[in-house]
Amino acid sequence: MKKKLGVLLAWTLISFVLQYGVYSILNNQVQKVLAPPTAASPPPITRQLKATVPSANLNNIQISYAKDYLAYTENGTLKVFNLNKNKVVFQKESPVANDKTLGVLTYQWLPDRNTLLYFYAKKNPDPVTYVTVYPPKTTVQVPSSTSDPTSAEPKTEDPNQKIAQEDAKSVTQEVTEAPHIEKRYRNPQITELYSLELPNSDEDTAPDDRFNQTIDSFPAEGKIANLVVSTCTNLMYLTVENASTELLLEIDVMKNVLTLSRSGETIDNMAASDRYGTLFLDSREGSTHQVIALDGPRRQIISENNNDQILGIRDGKVYIGEVQNNQLIKIKTTPDLTHMNNNPALTIEWEGKIPFNDNVRTLIGAKGQMIVYDHQTAYIVTAGRLLEVKLHGDENYISVDGAELIQLTKQGATTLAELQPLQP
Repeated sequence: MKKKLGVLLAWTLISFVLQYGVYSILNNQVQKVLAPPTAASPPPITRQLKATVPSANLNNIQISYAKDYLAYTENGTLKVFNLNKNKVVFQKESPVANDKTLGVLTYQWLPDRNTLLYFYAKKNPDPVTYVTVYPPKTTVQVPSSTSDPTSAEPKTEDPNQKIAQEDAKSVTQEVTEAPHIEKRYRNPQITELYSLELPNSDEDTAPDDRFNQTIDSFPAEGKIANLVVSTCTNLMYLTVENASTELLLEIDVMKNVLTLSRSGETIDNMAASDRYGTLFLDSREGSTHQVIALDGPRRQIISENNNDQILGIRDGKVYIGEVQNNQLIKIKTTPDLTHMNNNPALTIEWEGKIPFNDNVRTLIGAKGQMIVYDHQTAYIVTAGRLLEVKLHGDENYISVDGAELIQLTKQGATTLAELQPLQP
């Protein structure tokens, strides 16, 4: 009997172990489906080369994802230069010379492929139209032509009878007014979104310039102050300013355009989550300044410190800088979540002093490094450690992944562009 009981206990124990193993395997598979692991991002592409750009007046320099195309403007014309072949492969001129409100308003490379998005404005050839308006039909009471004027009046004066007789003397008729012409005013400016697809820089294939949509709600003579793109959600956010208003617009993959800003709101900086598409922005309404997380119509306050501003987002971290007296004195972070909550805890990643004025640019590199730079110096904060790098050339730019340094040196009517990995 004891022997049988021992065998039974042994098999029971084996059964529990096997069940636990099977459940563990199933649980791991379910977890992979519900929360798939984030694939490691490939290392940024870096190159080392020199090229001569046929212009001495380059503005708004931006380098492509693969570091083989350079986009810039020259006298109001957007140009794309192939660094491998040393030639301009695309250009888009303004429709009206010397009118800075028309032509290419802004542009930006997508961070994961050689595609350039740009907005193009031109005059509306038909800002006023004339429409024929047909008024609705109306009904009126008119005297009846069949009533008998010789009919005798009643001998007794009955009020009810008199009203009935008056009704009998009239009929209902439909009256249609003549149509008329009305003047209708339309937006005097047509603003369009394009995507420029660039082939491999070793190929001779022409770029594919694709029209995407017309932005009807874009105000005339508006300037695009900020443009950010979330490639994971295909959402695009831009702030548009003109003499009378400032708008925050959202464009989704279905070409819907939504206005997300509030009346009287001013937006200084923006950054879009590279995971969830949440928009983080510096919002100012009157004397109130806040860092806001915007997920559709849902707004959450990230910081109410008047000195805080959004710096960027990378790999699950939201970076916020505290700026006083034109100095960046703190870098803080908070996790980038699917849904942000009000006033989340902010972790201080670094404290010190970095010059921070209107001339500096900021970016978060692929390795999580915070880069603040101008044309002479780059300040790089990595894991709480600050490094200062002196830059050479007349103008210096750093790629959005923080990996490539583009040095520009003017040489008469041309510009020497030298590319090399950024070495902290």
